[in-house]
Amino acid sequence: MHEFEIIKKYFSKLSLDNKSSLNLNDDVFFDKSRKLIISTDTYVEGVHFINFNNPDLVIKKIIRSSISDLICKGVNPKYYFISGSGNNNLFSKKNLKLITKSLKQEQNKYSIFLCGGDTVFSNKLSFTITSVGFSKRIVFRNKARLNDDIYVTGNLGDSFIGLMVLKKRITLNKYLNKYFINKYYHPDLQINLSKKLLSFANTSIDISDGLISDLEKMINNQKLSYKLYLKNIPVSKNLNKLISAKIIKKISSISRGDDYQILFTASPSKSRIIFKTSRSLGIKISKIGKICNHFQKPQIFNEKNEIIALKNKGYFHKF
Repeated sequence: MHEFEIIKKYFSKLSLDNKSSLNLNDDVFFDKSRKLIISTDTYVEGVHFINFNNPDLVIKKIIRSSISDLICKGVNPKYYFISGSGNNNLFSKKNLKLITKSLKQEQNKYSIFLCGGDTVFSNKLSFTITSVGFSKRIVFRNKARLNDDIYVTGNLGDSFIGLMVLKKRITLNKYLNKYFINKYYHPDLQINLSKKLLSFANTSIDISDGLISDLEKMINNQKLSYKLYLKNIPVSKNLNKLISAKIIKKISSISRGDDYQILFTASPSKSRIIFKTSRSLGIKISKIGKICNHFQKPQIFNEKNEIIALKNKGYFHKF
C-alpha cells in the first residue's frame, strides 16, 4: 500500500466529524472560523535527504518544503514548530550551531517564528515541522473546473539534477554541479505570489512528489482528466543545456519532485490577470496544459504533438 491508500482506508474516517480536516485530502488543516491553517511534515534521513553532512543546508530545505504547503494554499506562514530525533553525533555542538544559524536566516527571509517542538534521542535522524498561518480563505484541492488552464510557477527539474549530482549518478562541470546542488537545497518558494493566488486560482498544490503525481492528487476526487504540453513545461537554461546535449531527456526530469513550485488551475478568462501578475512580481508563470473531461485519458504531448508515455509519475511512500 502507498501512503494515500493508508490514509483513505484507515484514517480518513476518523476525520469525518471535523470539516476543518478537509477529509485528510489536502495539504493543510483549515479552521475557517478561527482563520487558522496548519500543516505537518516529517523528514527522514535516507528518504527525504541523503545524509546530514551539511546540516545547515538540510534544515533550510526542510523548512522551505514545509512552509511551501501553506504558500500554495494562498497563505503566508507565520509560525513553525520543529521536532527532531537524533544522537549526540548528529546533534553535536557544531551541527546545532549550523542548524540554528540556518533557522535564523530562514526566519528572516520568510518572516516566520519558532514556537516550540521536541527533541528525542535516536540513532535514526528525522525532523517533523508543523507550520501555522492565518487566513480567511485558502485555495483548496479538488476544485478544478472543466476547461481550466493548468499553470506552474518557476522551473522544474533542477532539484532532481542536483540530487543526481549528489548521488554521483551524473557528472557535470564545477559551475553546473554548484548550480544544481544549490537548487536541490534551496528551492525557490514563490511566497510573493501566495496572496495573489486567491484572486485567480481554482485549485492548487505544491510540487513536492512530482508534476504528474501532484497534478493527479490535486484532482483525485473529481471526474476530470488533463492534457499537458511538454514544450510548455518550464525548465532552466542550465537544465536545457543538459537536454540539448542529450545528457537527460526533458520528460525524465520534469516530474521527479522536490521542486516546491506552485501548480494551479484557473479559468481561461483569468489568463490576462495571471500573466500581468507574473510580470509585476517578476515571477515566472507558465501555462502548461488543460483540464479535460474524465472520458479522456490523461495525455502528454511532445514538441511534435505526439502523445508520449511517462514511466515515472513521481514519488510515493510505499509500505
